[in-house]
Amino acid sequence: MNFFITSGTYDFLLKKYNEHTDAKVFIAQNAERTLLMQEAEGETFFEEPRKYEVIDAHGELEQRGFFVFNNIPVTDEGRPVFEYRFKNRARMIEEEPGFISIRVLRPLDSDTYVILTQWEDADAFHNWQDSKAYAKAHEKRGTEEGVDAKKDLFPRASYVTKYSAPDKEQLTNG
Repeated sequence: MNFFITSGTYDFLLKKYNEHTDAKVFIAQNAERTLLMQEAEGETFFEEPRKYEVIDAHGELEQRGFFVFNNIPVTDEGRPVFEYRFKNRARMIEEEPGFISIRVLRPLDSDTYVILTQWEDADAFHNWQDSKAYAKAHEKRGTEEGVDAKKDLFPRASYVTKYSAPDKEQLTNG
């Protein structure tokens, strides 16, 4: 499965969203940016997308809620270690209240992986961050055993971006 992300103005991406109702597309925005995302077996209709391969997934993405992108630059040498970690994760997030879906995205045209999670709302995401399951999933972070201690795997610091999704009624009514 492939995953594509493009950004642009809300009005332009809304037009593209409404022109491609047969595709699995999602629109989300924050104060700085609007994104259009597409999950597809083949190619995309986006002109210049960021391209990813889905290497792990749970749940169905939906046009609603709150999207969190954990953007993690990984060296070529670090890719196997990084992917192994995510393919063998505890999978506790899936049981959290308000969780909708997750996608682990391997970059095809950059070095930055994306761990995309979707939540009912921002509160559900913040509750996950405060949960015992989150603490368990990240218990090795900051220790010698944690993958973050392997400095040769990460060329730059990771960063998180968050977006809210307008619901379908807002999108079709403009």
